[in-house]
Amino acid sequence: MPEHIHSHENVPASLTGMRLDQAAAELFRGFSREQLKAWIKQGALTVNGGQGRPKDKVAGGERLELKAELAGEARFEPQAIDLNVIHEDDEVLVLDKPAGLVVHPAAGNPDGTLLNALLHHCPELSTVPRAGIVHRLDKDTSGLMVVAKTLTAQASLVEQLQARTVSREYDAVVTGVMTGGGTVDAPIGRHPKDRKRQAVTVNGKPAVTHYRVVERFRGHTHVRCKLETGRTHQIRVHLAHQRYPLVGDALYGGRLKMPPGAAEELKALLREFPRQALHARKLAFIHPDKGLRMSFRTTLPDDLVMLLDYLRDDHETMQ
Repeated sequence: MPEHIHSHENVPASLTGMRLDQAAAELFRGFSREQLKAWIKQGALTVNGGQGRPKDKVAGGERLELKAELAGEARFEPQAIDLNVIHEDDEVLVLDKPAGLVVHPAAGNPDGTLLNALLHHCPELSTVPRAGIVHRLDKDTSGLMVVAKTLTAQASLVEQLQARTVSREYDAVVTGVMTGGGTVDAPIGRHPKDRKRQAVTVNGKPAVTHYRVVERFRGHTHVRCKLETGRTHQIRVHLAHQRYPLVGDALYGGRLKMPPGAAEELKALLREFPRQALHARKLAFIHPDKGLRMSFRTTLPDDLVMLLDYLRDDHETMQ
């Protein structure tokens, strides 16, 4: 049975000048921009009671009302893909995503994704937008994610994400030796020349990343990052902007740097590390039904443990 959606939001002043479909994507976080664009064209998403166009600019203060029917995620095929479920109850599911698993189907990845796996693991998620996925991890980032199993849970988690009350902490290994921790408060938007990349831009969305040093090596640093916001590629962009790109990051990593005199085994590992060295280690949120704060931690995956071991051995050997 299709789900009927009736929701409304007022456009805040902070979104003034934004396209209607972009503003709608900011306000109705449970739905993709393409889905919202279609609803605008159909008249299911109205502006002050009238029909608008996706490209119309918002002035702030408008009332956006969404009355639509959600056919569910039936167009996506359930697939038997192993999931490392850390916690599950009637409202939420917390899992530890492996590196290499795409979260949501797209043009280059029509199936074999986390969404397909969730639909197989929990068929009732077909009635929840995006099968309950409320935040994402990049394909090659590992670690903790929370999934909403009901529309009520989804609304609650989206609201918590917007209010920045969901706590997300990451382990990263970067190139360069940091002298200390800090905060990057720099807006992130689409790169002006390369659509696959994000960048620190004047007109980007607000983005804040806190980081602290866990361990220093001769040419690298193990850092722990805490997100206030959740922009696409945020940690990768912010740390590269600070000139400390993540090890293995093909998109933002820049030129490969080796510690002088490093052993061939370490050089080979750094040269061939297959993904950005980033892992979502800790996740905390308020349970949508119980109202209790829940916190989850996960250990580092084997590839990052090995990378840190090699860097530590190099550091100790060359002292």
